[in-house]
Amino acid sequence: MSRSTEFIHGARDIVPMIVGAIPFGIIFGTLAGGAGLTAWQTLGMSLLVFAGSAQFIAITLLGGGAGVAVILLTTFVVNLRHALYSATLQPFVRHLPSRWRMPLAFWLTDEAFAVVQHRYADKDESPHKHWYFFGAALAMYLNWQLCTLVGVLFGQAVPNLAAWGLDFAMLATFIGIVVPMLRNKPQVAAALVAGAVALACQGLPYKLGLMAAALCGIAVGIVLERRYRLDLLGEGV
Repeated sequence: MSRSTEFIHGARDIVPMIVGAIPFGIIFGTLAGGAGLTAWQTLGMSLLVFAGSAQFIAITLLGGGAGVAVILLTTFVVNLRHALYSATLQPFVRHLPSRWRMPLAFWLTDEAFAVVQHRYADKDESPHKHWYFFGAALAMYLNWQLCTLVGVLFGQAVPNLAAWGLDFAMLATFIGIVVPMLRNKPQVAAALVAGAVALACQGLPYKLGLMAAALCGIAVGIVLERRYRLDLLGEGV
């Protein structure tokens, strides 16, 4: 496919993820003012950070009077999952020049990864798959900026918007990301273990429960995947 076709398809395929992120972005724009951020600071955070969960955690800590070191450490830990995304996509983008890798790395989100990794898994030999990545990531980025702006401008006019339960849309989006990727028993087991650990460790400070869940899920997945492959080899013999 051509560059423009890849770009358009990427922007198109991420639309379901965008729909789930819309209320999340609006709520962020609404709550940031209550945490003490000005409209420009709120918009600047979305422009320069572009990480929904980290932004919510940051404004929560700011509202609670936490120091800069605590905020930086907490958001760093929460965003460590992006190292896993990067490691997965690195074989597909390492040939690109820095002018491509740097913006794509900045725009790499949960939603973009979910869409893009499916495209890279396709067996066709298109040399322009990074344009698909670009289209999907840019569409999500622009959506996040617009939703933040809507929250800043109109959020205060709607009382207690955060209590409306609109953030469930993002939860549904993540379920939509994960479930189609569970294609064998080790992957299902890894997801179940990660979910159980996340629930058990949700009281840990600095969102360390998320990292514990990720590490446990990865460990279980690796062990069971090796056994699964050995069993398949044994059946083949």
